[in-house]
Amino acid sequence: MRVLIENIGILAGIDSHGKQRLCGKEMQSLGILNDAWLLVENGRFAAWGTRAEMPAEGIAADEHVDAEGGAVLPSWCDSHTHIVFAGSREAEFVDKIRGLSYAEIAKRGGGILNSADLLHTLSEDELYRQAMVRMEEVMRKGTGCVEIKSGYGLNTADELKMLHVIKRIKENSPLRVKSTFLGAHAVGRGMTQPDYVDLVVNEMIPEVGKEKLADFVDVFCDEGFFTPAETARILEAADKWGMKPKIHADELASSGGVEVGVAHGALSVDHLESMTVEEIEILRDTVTMPTVLPGTSFFLNLPYGKARQMVDAGLSVAVASDYNPGSTPSGDMKFVVSLACIKLRLLPEEAINAATLNGACAMGESQQYGSIAKGKVANFFITRPIPSVSFVPYAYTTPIVERVFLGGKEC
Repeated sequence: MRVLIENIGILAGIDSHGKQRLCGKEMQSLGILNDAWLLVENGRFAAWGTRAEMPAEGIAADEHVDAEGGAVLPSWCDSHTHIVFAGSREAEFVDKIRGLSYAEIAKRGGGILNSADLLHTLSEDELYRQAMVRMEEVMRKGTGCVEIKSGYGLNTADELKMLHVIKRIKENSPLRVKSTFLGAHAVGRGMTQPDYVDLVVNEMIPEVGKEKLADFVDVFCDEGFFTPAETARILEAADKWGMKPKIHADELASSGGVEVGVAHGALSVDHLESMTVEEIEILRDTVTMPTVLPGTSFFLNLPYGKARQMVDAGLSVAVASDYNPGSTPSGDMKFVVSLACIKLRLLPEEAINAATLNGACAMGESQQYGSIAKGKVANFFITRPIPSVSFVPYAYTTPIVERVFLGGKEC
């Protein structure tokens, strides 16, 4: 099946060199053609060029798509979400307006524990139904590859329930989905922290591993949550079941999460609102992708991560949504890209690369997703006509996505 997209005003995100991640100054290079065409063959990118370069006899295709002068970009790759959750937490939103901090709400038994209480009451079918509504929403906004965490179960049965929902989403959504076991998101009600860590290590991880429900393991390694030593123990237990680490680090304080993540070869360390300059050096020359979540800083009034400093130091940087009911109730990656420019001080090209190729890398998926490269899965979206790629983050509330294609098929 050959699909030819014609009349493209701007074709962006082209990679002719097979890059798996972009570092430092490389992030300024987006790869752009104007007045272009794009050929998809059997669901993968096959060729592209300018209209002037098109053969005189044309290009044979089974389907022709008119982009109507719009831009074509690779789909967003959102490497940090909590899309499977029960209901909403707008009461805590009001508490924050009244002056309570995220940490204070958590200490009062709210936050993550509130989501766990509500999730416990819902069936797997209802959780799946709610999550698929959110998946449709983010797909329509341009996301084509997404990581989804558990972590609102906080007991074995409910963590497995969440992961079963994520498995169903993998099987039924056109998006590429990666699953993460985040049993160590908070301590379950009525348990001491040591007893809960024992439960995660000795019962939850083996059950998740036996059913092969998780690609990754994550731990909320932060002040008031799990210590670096507890995190290391959990990562080592999960490694025996083939789960690669991804770490919540430095959201509320410089917590040691970056160090333990790097020491265990984590794919990514995420949040980083409170990271130090010294931790930038720890990340240098490692496989670990620093992933900044500016939507969380925006919603919680937290400091913004040091993305500009990391890029200037020659590091890779990804950005992701953190879509969840408590600290970031939005999966709009276009808005994340805008925040990456406005608040993280990334250039538009850097921000788009952080949300596409480097986001895919943070999920171990950049060989197949994240850029327009020959042989990669044809996940892309077509916008209405825009004057430049800088318009994407500039017009931060303007809906621009007109058509979505995943695996070369329109959704």
